[in-house]
Amino acid sequence: MPSFDVVSEVDWQELRNAVDQASRELKTRFDFRGVDAGFELTDQVVQVWSPEEFQIAQLVDILQDKMIKRRLDIGAIDPGDIEGAGKVKRQTLGLKQGIDRDTSKKIVKLIKDKKLKVQAQVQGDKVRVTGKKRDDLQNVIATLKDQDLDRPLQYDNFRD
Repeated sequence: MPSFDVVSEVDWQELRNAVDQASRELKTRFDFRGVDAGFELTDQVVQVWSPEEFQIAQLVDILQDKMIKRRLDIGAIDPGDIEGAGKVKRQTLGLKQGIDRDTSKKIVKLIKDKKLKVQAQVQGDKVRVTGKKRDDLQNVIATLKDQDLDRPLQYDNFRD
């Protein structure tokens, strides 16, 4: 039986490359010359710092631009509050990883409401969809792409 998995993952190597490219662009930007600003990728977050809040917004725009060029979904970014500590202001950009319980229930409900001959089941932080026909599975993918869920979704492990 054909099947595929619905997952929400961030490609860490591509994200690391996007942060590195954004850091390189920051060094060449005239408006950031002589300014203590930058990016840092740690465990599950990207730290952005700068002396002013409007510069932090510019840094986030630079990072999002680099992520788009590397085909990473910017919906995976979960921006935190801007914190001021002395002369430097920081913002933590969290990364949404995996499908939580509520979102997976929403996905299963959307698939069942479509009334296709497929089965959807939650397996940890992913949803496995199986069906007899490949066309039904493709209809499920099209349905999920049209929905506005709070996470970017990828479809992998397609088996015929």
